[in-house]
Amino acid sequence: MNNIPTVKESQTKVFLVDIVSKTTDKTLLEDRMSELENLVSTFGWLVILKTYQKRDNPDLTMYIWKGKLEEIMTEMQACGANLLIVGNILKPRQIYHLSEKFRPLGIQVRDRMDLILKIFDKHAESTEAKMQVDLAAINHMGPRIFGMGIELGRQGGWGSGAMRGLGETNTEIMKRHLKEKKLKIVRNLEEYERMRMLHRQSRIKKWLPVVGIVGYTNAGKSSLLNALTKKWILAENKLFATLGTNVGKLFLMNDDNSGRGKEILFSDTIGFIRDLPPQLIQAFKSTLEDSIESDVLFHVVDASDPFVDERINIVNEILDSIGAKQPRVLVFNKLDLCNQVILAQLKHRYDDQECLRISVVQEKGLEELKEWVRNFFSKK
Repeated sequence: MNNIPTVKESQTKVFLVDIVSKTTDKTLLEDRMSELENLVSTFGWLVILKTYQKRDNPDLTMYIWKGKLEEIMTEMQACGANLLIVGNILKPRQIYHLSEKFRPLGIQVRDRMDLILKIFDKHAESTEAKMQVDLAAINHMGPRIFGMGIELGRQGGWGSGAMRGLGETNTEIMKRHLKEKKLKIVRNLEEYERMRMLHRQSRIKKWLPVVGIVGYTNAGKSSLLNALTKKWILAENKLFATLGTNVGKLFLMNDDNSGRGKEILFSDTIGFIRDLPPQLIQAFKSTLEDSIESDVLFHVVDASDPFVDERINIVNEILDSIGAKQPRVLVFNKLDLCNQVILAQLKHRYDDQECLRISVVQEKGLEELKEWVRNFFSKK
């Protein structure tokens, strides 16, 4: 196990556990754990221990198999950890039984979806983003009513039919409350979607070209938007720093320097991540539409990422799933962190695709990128 860092007594101390198949490569396993740890750090908690279990199938009841589970409980008690986070999305029965197992120790249990939802909730600033997070949380919570029903029933006591009825009634009340809240949120989001559609139609009438900026979270999308449009939106070195849609304008002069030119809109939205829960994709569908309705997509990639190929595939799969059909351009960012060997390998692997290479930090390649945009829209 890892050395336990010194932490304040009041701080949330997290133990991470991940369950992977027996054939999972060690580097991929480390990357999964690193990404999970970054999620925890983004929220503000501290990871003090982490472990994994290689099993092709998780335990049906507890998800974590008995031997590893007992080991985790012992180590968490020894180091004073008070939160267990599982790096997968658990079934309602599993999260319930795990929580019951750790309850006597004063330890809470959360899965990967719970963690991502808390980060989204923390970073949501606009009313629309907050509603989208609430919708995703309800979609995630819905199946867990089963476990809550068991808990409510036990609180009432399973000894009599009357008390069982009380537990069932409480469950039905919770289901109805979530259903009503969901319908209200969906109606409100539909209003935002209609307004967004009107804005898009207005841009089409004015023939305002739009470049959608997409990519894996923390690849530098917001930084690129800032560099091109001087929008000066927050660009943090954190996962999911952007939840809403940010639009900036770039004015490009014509080649003849006649004073005429073209105004280009750049749209930046939520970043993607491995195993992005479908509930989140569905909840943020209206926001993502700003990107998939653009004329071209700039797929920003952290060129220094050792898992660059996997990141590209993940983003492409999500774009395909939400119906993005327009041209895509790979924009390899952070070249300042790459050596010549890495750059040559990327050039070789993606030689058959449209690629641009930049360093936002060093402001390199931005003029070439603008020229590409000018040429692309001059042909339309």
